[in-house]
Amino acid sequence: MTLRKFAGLGALLSIVMPSLAMAADEVAAPVLNSGDTAWMLTATALVLFMTIPGLALFYGGMVRSKNILSVMMQCFAITGLISILWVVYGYSIAFDTTGMEQGVVNFNSFFGGMGKAFLAGVTPASITGPAALFPEAVFITFQMTFAIITPALIVGAFAERMKFSAMLIFMAIWFTLVYAPIAHMVWSGNGGLMWDWGVLDFAGGTVVHINAGVAGLVACLVLGKRKGFPTTPMAPHNLGYTLIGAAMLWIGWFGFNAGSAAAANGTAGMAMLVTQIATAAAALGWMFAEWITHGKPSALGIASGVVAGLVAITPAAGTVGPMGALIIGLAAGVVCFFCATTLKRKLGYDDSLDAFGVHGIGGILGAILTGVFAAPSMGGFNAATTDIAAQVWIQCKGVGFTVIYTAIVTYIILKVLDMVMGLRVTEEEEAVGLDLAQHNERGYNL
Repeated sequence: MTLRKFAGLGALLSIVMPSLAMAADEVAAPVLNSGDTAWMLTATALVLFMTIPGLALFYGGMVRSKNILSVMMQCFAITGLISILWVVYGYSIAFDTTGMEQGVVNFNSFFGGMGKAFLAGVTPASITGPAALFPEAVFITFQMTFAIITPALIVGAFAERMKFSAMLIFMAIWFTLVYAPIAHMVWSGNGGLMWDWGVLDFAGGTVVHINAGVAGLVACLVLGKRKGFPTTPMAPHNLGYTLIGAAMLWIGWFGFNAGSAAAANGTAGMAMLVTQIATAAAALGWMFAEWITHGKPSALGIASGVVAGLVAITPAAGTVGPMGALIIGLAAGVVCFFCATTLKRKLGYDDSLDAFGVHGIGGILGAILTGVFAAPSMGGFNAATTDIAAQVWIQCKGVGFTVIYTAIVTYIILKVLDMVMGLRVTEEEEAVGLDLAQHNERGYNL
């Protein structure tokens, strides 16, 4: 009887054990998380909202009335152009890891492979994320929105004087040779040049803001000043649009920073909190600096301060604590105010809408201060940052490499295009305004 019981138990186990093993395999396999997926879908929409309509209105209000459509048109056209280039090869250059090896510097440390060109292999079942918890299609679209807004930011530096055709070709080449490779070096993982250095860039201080700001500075220098600058008044024509655009950027930036956690988790929550703190501090910092310096606070000033704070906290959003965010934001508001006003006036360059003064300077400041306030001893959450001086040096290396690489490649692209097709509109077209000269339309028919 006892032998029969053991025999029966053995038979039962022989049936059950394979089923248990299969069940274990199923548990270990990546499973899509609906909460993370929902958050990443939302964050993606928020980041696209930053360019259209946010940046389009922010920039559109700051130019003269005869150029509002040209700036908005550039933002919309860039959105379409970069979306297609991202699908064809941009995503692959930025995130394909073929040939990469941690600690080994080779071509693929700078430039991704083409294994994901035309989104090869991407299906509804493709899952990605830090723990493979949401569709790769969502990750592709989320990163696409970053690729869209970065070249769109450059528009602010050469507003009111670049030919639309030249702008399109410049943006296509710049995206290919500058944005996608820098994104690869910083974000692609082990084997990426700046990733292996240990550069901290949570949501794009280096990839987006320093990149765009430096390119904008080079562009405005190569194109030259607007006709009449700085003696002719060129005041913003509709600061209401600019404030509305700044508000949209502020809201959308929660997707930009908190979405970069790639999950609905505590890191996303803290990124959202520090983004709000830094932005508020920067807005007040710029406002009071302007108030003390010029006697009155301006709407344009507080809107610019908002963007400066958003820019500066971007690289730090996943690693700094609330007090670090407060200091970063306050520093960004004050420093960017003086760079966008005093420095630009003294050096005489025509960065039309302060793309470099806000994004370039704010991005550099935020990237360096990330090395300080990411440390647990300074209230941060990056356990690897035990030596603040060492991390600040790494951040400076990342900033320096990005500035030099972006400046040189951007300059070459612009000079070649200028020789081939010309960059600027004619003086007559500039006087008439780019709305009519380039698009045969008016922003206002009153």
